[in-house]
Amino acid sequence: MMKIWTLAVLLLGSAFAKAQIVINELDADTESTDTLEFIELKTDNPFESLDGYIMVLFNGSSSTTTGQGRAYFVEDLDGLTSDENGLVVIGMPRVSPVPERIFFNDNFQNGADAVGIYLGEPADFPEGNSFATTTNLIDALVYDTSDPDNQNLLNLLGESVQYNENENGNKDFESLQRKNDGTYEAKVPTPFSLNDAVGLSYVGVGYATSTDEITEGQSFDITFTLTEVQPQDLVLNFTLDNGGYDSSDYTGATQVTILANTLSTTLTFNTIDDSLDEGDEFLQINIQNNLPQGFKRLNDNEQVLVIDNDFVVASYGTPLNPTYGIVASTAPSNYYDSLDGLSGQALGDEITAIIADPSRARIHTYSDVTDILKEADKSPLNSNQVWLMYTEQQRPIRDFQDSGGSSVGLWNREHIYPRSRGDFFGIEYDDIADGINVFTESRADSLRHGYSDAHHLRATDGPENSSRGNSDYPEYNGPAGSQGSWHGDVARALFYMDLRYNGLDLVNGNPSDSTVGQLGDLATLIQWHRDDPADDFEMNRNNVIFNWQNNRNPFIDIPELAEFIYGNQSGQTFTLSNATESLVRFTLYPNPSHRSFKIDGLEDRAELVIFDLAGRKVLNKSVGDNQLIHHNLPAGSYLINIISVDSRATLKLQVAR
Repeated sequence: MMKIWTLAVLLLGSAFAKAQIVINELDADTESTDTLEFIELKTDNPFESLDGYIMVLFNGSSSTTTGQGRAYFVEDLDGLTSDENGLVVIGMPRVSPVPERIFFNDNFQNGADAVGIYLGEPADFPEGNSFATTTNLIDALVYDTSDPDNQNLLNLLGESVQYNENENGNKDFESLQRKNDGTYEAKVPTPFSLNDAVGLSYVGVGYATSTDEITEGQSFDITFTLTEVQPQDLVLNFTLDNGGYDSSDYTGATQVTILANTLSTTLTFNTIDDSLDEGDEFLQINIQNNLPQGFKRLNDNEQVLVIDNDFVVASYGTPLNPTYGIVASTAPSNYYDSLDGLSGQALGDEITAIIADPSRARIHTYSDVTDILKEADKSPLNSNQVWLMYTEQQRPIRDFQDSGGSSVGLWNREHIYPRSRGDFFGIEYDDIADGINVFTESRADSLRHGYSDAHHLRATDGPENSSRGNSDYPEYNGPAGSQGSWHGDVARALFYMDLRYNGLDLVNGNPSDSTVGQLGDLATLIQWHRDDPADDFEMNRNNVIFNWQNNRNPFIDIPELAEFIYGNQSGQTFTLSNATESLVRFTLYPNPSHRSFKIDGLEDRAELVIFDLAGRKVLNKSVGDNQLIHHNLPAGSYLINIISVDSRATLKLQVAR
């Protein structure tokens, strides 16, 4: 009998010892985009393991699907151990000192909501499908930012008080901190310090760099500092490696000694100027979490941009300074053979059969699209930058917006056919970038795949992407000062989408921006296609995407197809021989020209449009065969579009003085 009683006492004692964790501090609402949120837990004794515990966040909103006390986030606390003060901090990357575990998203809702610490496993609280409970509950905090008390949450967690982080009207700069009596008050945040301490409960170790951006071959400094002098030397090891950036890319010691009775030491590093085009890279300073007891990292994993000066300039021009005929199509020789001799609906159906053939057409994830665009939209002027469509400028590839928040200065993925207008949507799998060799077969009725079809996705400036929204064209016609170098690109992408997926149509006029399955204005798009012909930039991206998706945009390879489907040759018979002839049949002379020139080979009158190399239209007139065409153009290079009833060509004119 005595043995049984002893066993019961031991079990009770074990359970009691396991329960010594409290929520010591919570900062659920911080300035701006909430990048300083954290939660601090405290164990009864120092250096206690948190294995077997979980942290659960509960939504107190009135939503019948996500709120009313449902769990919206669960964190497994296995692997965490409290420090010499019994503290553990979990929080955002900008919290200082650096948390033991990092959240990369805005995790804590502002209230009225709750946090619970439980004995258990994450599977005990399926997110969105489980409710707050007192079963296995160790500690809980129901909190708000000047919201009414949520009696439902209080009841579910067995709590009687809801604490207001905004009790002093300063919620962005104060946190809820536990007092000795178990209640909470709002004060200036003190992560990793005891709430009742005077001053810091640790010695802080931080560093700063002399610059956050350098070019290969340049040097930079790192200055390491302490918050207070120490009676003995402090030796720290750190790394600068990050992905492909390693010790072969720089020289300098990766061990620093801060001498006794001093506060700082500065080290100098030299980056190596090699001859490789590796792209711009970030070195990352990582002092890791291996500091002596009593020390905390004030910051870590800071990055310095190393600009690669070995970028490549392409042989072809940008959309603002286009070239033609330099980049050849990589389409197989027989890719379009089945179009020969067709007309009308049969021609359109066969184009669909080619580009949506499930035995050929592949689709990749939306995350893969980022990698596709980094290649397909690479700036011809600099291989380390992408060309942004609407704003007609280049931007570093590294400046991709890979998360929420401000998009200023960043580029992202623009759906030329808007997602909501095409009823495209992503799935969880779209968050995985699994490369060119992993794909899904696709067909014409796979409308969801329009979400990640790279033929209508382009690199664009983040804010400008937002400005375009779901607008039709030319309801949206680019930012102020746009020269329209993207007009034809947009038209041909939409022609492709119209035939690639069932359920999409291009229509005349300006449908409501909420219209699903229709986009306008077709008449404008046809004219844009004529005025801004497919250039080498477009052909290159067509080739890149073909390499991934195994299908092509036929309106780039054979631009005159647009006339047979949508334009002035609609219903007429298309032949591959005519398509080839239309590209070479006209001759322009004299070239270089002085004040006039002629065009030989016109069978009918044609529309002539001249663009300068900035994409500006400088002359537009109707001409006949061998008609003398007068002009007063400044010396330089120009592009001439010649459009007749049954043919089309783009020629280059050189004007001499």
